[in-house]
Amino acid sequence: MPRYYFDTDDGDFRCVDDEGIELPDVEAARTAALDELPDMARHKLPDGDRRTFSVRVRDEAGTAIYVATLDLVGEWLVPRPASSSCL
Repeated sequence: MPRYYFDTDDGDFRCVDDEGIELPDVEAARTAALDELPDMARHKLPDGDRRTFSVRVRDEAGTAIYVATLDLVGEWLVPRPASSSCL
């Protein structure tokens, strides 16, 4: 079974996968990359209202064969509430 490597970027940190995982084919690698994006967004709540997450898939030869990105955009639709602080 072929091995695929998933390099990730959450806007702050880029991780190069040096272990990879065995998957049956490129379609399974594509699905795995797409499945990773919501998990990345969930675990790395943005400090601001905009962030781009990406996953790049490489094959056993190290050739990039697929990339998926997720743009997270949040916008206030009403005046932003003032934050309160207690001392």
